[in-house]
Amino acid sequence: MTYDRAVLVLEDGSRFEGSAWGARGETLGEVVFSTGMTGYQETLTDPSYAGQIVVMTAPHIGNTGMNDEDPESRRIWVDGFVVRDPARRPSNFRSTRSLDDDLVSDGIVSISGVDTRAITLILREAGVMRGGIFSGDFVSLDEADQLQRVRSVADMKGQNLSDQVSVAELRVVPAMGDPLGRLVVIDLGVKESTLHHLASRGFDVHVLPSSATFDDVMSLDPVALFYSNGPGDPSASDQHVALLQSALGARLPFFGICFGNQLLGRALGFDTYKLKYGHRGINQPVLDKTTGKVEITAQNHGFAVDAPRDGVIDSPAGFGRVQVTHVSLNDDVVEGLTALDLPAFSVQYHPEAAAGPHDSTYLFDRFRDLVSDSLAASNRGDR
Repeated sequence: MTYDRAVLVLEDGSRFEGSAWGARGETLGEVVFSTGMTGYQETLTDPSYAGQIVVMTAPHIGNTGMNDEDPESRRIWVDGFVVRDPARRPSNFRSTRSLDDDLVSDGIVSISGVDTRAITLILREAGVMRGGIFSGDFVSLDEADQLQRVRSVADMKGQNLSDQVSVAELRVVPAMGDPLGRLVVIDLGVKESTLHHLASRGFDVHVLPSSATFDDVMSLDPVALFYSNGPGDPSASDQHVALLQSALGARLPFFGICFGNQLLGRALGFDTYKLKYGHRGINQPVLDKTTGKVEITAQNHGFAVDAPRDGVIDSPAGFGRVQVTHVSLNDDVVEGLTALDLPAFSVQYHPEAAAGPHDSTYLFDRFRDLVSDSLAASNRGDR
């Protein structure tokens, strides 16, 4: 590993000198922090991090190396990576190469040897902000020039990034065991572990690009529709809201995760808003208001649904009764929605939970049961 100088610059003027890591060059984006102590490979390959520079709060990163079994997508999606102490060498029986190798091969400009606690405290107080990592030829740029480049970056609010991370054409993941039917997944940045969970519940998973229309969905004669996680601002995804409203009107069973939860909220008539610093990590407590149970969840989002937390309310968009089923125990953010008069629900967190915890994988079973009940009702002529 070659050590040379690098600097992280935040839009408030804060500067953190460290060592260049991964690829050398310049990278700009929204700086966020993740509290996970494990699962850095899943974090790096999560498409929801597109457009963001990720600061890891855990000090030691890279010790288990990288492998070909755990990636959540086809590449690393973070725009930059910030750690305190990178492992000098990987040590795990599943490792096939070092983290630094993948950062270099995917062109991810990164920095190590910085005080990630101090960076996190700034973001906790001021909120997420634009930033840049400069190394190689860019580290010697004038400080004022570096700061100007950082401040020229577009804010995440208002950005539609789904097309950047989505598949370009139909992809099929066959069902495992007895098939339940064809499930259409709109790929807004879907993770591989999500597709695995859906296929293992008997769904013949058909993944469509983010540009798919309602006619594209229905042409596959699906038993249900699924919206994945993904990057960007839900208020900039009107086409996905319109598609989902058509699906709800047709009583097509629906399940949404993360970005999919925000889009269900919009489809039901609620607004969304940007969080101060978001929820990112694998240790976030969520209350299931319907059972009183607390789940420890994996999360990665910077936006949330603005809906009343208590009681049953009418959908502002005319889709019947709606209930907020889950809330964050840290800040009372909406973490789950259910349309009580339609076969549709969603959660803000990640029940696929790679690399953990696994408190919420039951939601995939709930979705399978919802679809089974809907099919049975259709066969009886109840729909």
